[in-house]
Amino acid sequence: MQELTHYINGAHVKGTSGRFADVYNPATGEVQAKVPLANADEMAQAVEIAAKAQIAWAAVNPQRRARVMMKFVDLLNRDMDKLAEALSREHGKTLPDAAGDVQRGLEVVEYCIGAPQMLKGEFTDAAGPGIDMYSMKQPLGVSAGITPFNFPAMIPMWMFAPAIVCGNAFILKPSERDPSVPLMLAELMEEAGLPKGILQVVNGDKEAVDAILDHDVIQSIGFVGSTPIAEYIYGRGCSNGKRVQCFGGAKNHMIIMPDADMDQAADALIGAGYGAAGERCMAISVAVPVGEETADRLIEKLVPRIEKLKVGPYTGGNDVDYGPVVTAAAKENILGLIETGIEQGAELVVDGRGFKLQGYEDGFFVGPHLFDRVTKDMDIYKKEIFGPVLSCVRAQSYEEAIGLAMDHEYGNGTAIFTRDGDAARDFASRINIGMVGINVPIPVPLAYHTFGGWKKSVFGDLNQHGPDAFKFYTRTKTVTSRWPSGIKEGGEFNFKPMD
Repeated sequence: MQELTHYINGAHVKGTSGRFADVYNPATGEVQAKVPLANADEMAQAVEIAAKAQIAWAAVNPQRRARVMMKFVDLLNRDMDKLAEALSREHGKTLPDAAGDVQRGLEVVEYCIGAPQMLKGEFTDAAGPGIDMYSMKQPLGVSAGITPFNFPAMIPMWMFAPAIVCGNAFILKPSERDPSVPLMLAELMEEAGLPKGILQVVNGDKEAVDAILDHDVIQSIGFVGSTPIAEYIYGRGCSNGKRVQCFGGAKNHMIIMPDADMDQAADALIGAGYGAAGERCMAISVAVPVGEETADRLIEKLVPRIEKLKVGPYTGGNDVDYGPVVTAAAKENILGLIETGIEQGAELVVDGRGFKLQGYEDGFFVGPHLFDRVTKDMDIYKKEIFGPVLSCVRAQSYEEAIGLAMDHEYGNGTAIFTRDGDAARDFASRINIGMVGINVPIPVPLAYHTFGGWKKSVFGDLNQHGPDAFKFYTRTKTVTSRWPSGIKEGGEFNFKPMD
C-alpha cells in the first residue's frame, strides 16, 4: 500500500495528523494508496514557508519568472505519457483524455510566458507641473487553490501558473481522490527552476480547506467544484477579507435547430455528453431539439451511436470511449438519479443500468444512458448528474429552447447547432451563459481568452486564465511623483491644474 505525502519546501513530507483518505483505482475498485489529510497546523507550516520564500521570488523580474514557465512547458512535454498514466490510474479517464487534461493546462502555462507584457503598468508624464503618474501591478503574496478531482492536472495549472508568474507563492490543496499528479507537477516546477517553497501541495479535506479560508496570510483563493461548496468557500473567504473566485456546478444545454446537420449534432453530443464518463463541468447533459421531427431524427441518430460506445479501463486500448466514474459513491449517486428520472416519467431510451465489465465487476463503471421527453420539473433536469447520462428535452420553438437554457439556475456553457447565421447571432447575443458554442459542443476558450460561467456557476468577478488571471493575482499601486526643478519658494498645498 503506497502512502502518499504532502510537498512542502521542496520535499515530500509525511502527514502528521494521523488521518488518511483512500485513493482508489476506479477500474478495479481497489484501494491503491493512502493520502494524508492535513490539519490546520500542517497548513500553517506550509503558509509560513511560502510567505518567507515569496519575498525573494517577487523581487525576481517577470522575464526570469517567465523562463521558469518556459522550462516547465518542456518538462510537461517530456513527461506527458508519465503524467497521463498516473492521472488515468487514479481518475479512471482514458489515456488520450488524460493527456488532453495535461495539454489544456500546459497551454495556460504557455500563455503565462507572456508575463512581462501582461504585467506592464501604465505611465503618464506631465500629469501636472513636474508631476508624473504611473501604476504598478504587484503580487498579492501567498495565494491558494482548491481543485477538483475531474481535472487533476489542468485546473491546478490554470491556478498556480498565473499566480506564480505574477510573483506570488501558491498553496495547492488538490482533490484527495487523485492527488498524485499535483505532487508530480510541483516536482517538475522546481526542476524547471522554481525556488523551494513557492509551490507547495498540501493534501486534505474540509479541515485543510477551512485552514486556508481562515489563515490571515493567504490573500486569494481559487476554487472549482460543486455550487454548494463554492458558495461556502466564497462566503467565508470574502468575509475574511480575501480575494476569492469560485466556479460551481453546471447543466449545459445544446440546442439543435431543424436545419442543423443531424449527423454532426449527434456526433457532437456523443463526445460532449459521454466523454470522460460525463465528469466534466462543460459536458453537455441536456439536448434540446426544436420541433418533434427534429427530436425524432436526433434520437434516431443517437441511439446506435450510444449503443456502440466502448466502456472500459484506461488499459483497454485507445478505442475505449470512456472509463469508470471516480468513486463508488459517485456511481451510486448517478444510478439513483437515473431511477428518479424513470419514476418521474422520463423515457429511458438507452438503458445502461445492467452494464457489467468482465474482470472488472468491482470497478465504478456506469453504462451510457439516454433519456427522452424529459421535462424541466424533473430532478434529472434540475440537478448536475456528473455521469454518462444525456437528457433530451423537446422544445416546440426556438424561443422555448433558448428559454430553457436561460431559466436554468446554472450558466456555465451552452451551444447551438444550426446553419442559420441569424439564429446563431441572436443566440450568442441574448443567452445569459458565460461560454457559448456555435456548432461547437464544448466551448472551452483557449488560454488567451478567459474561462467562466454566469449565474450559480460562478462566484466572483473575474474568470480563470487569460487576462483576468493577471488581474486576479495582482493588485495595482498608483504612484504620483514630483521632482521639482529649479529654486522653489516654499511648499505648495494645491495641486496645480495644467496651463
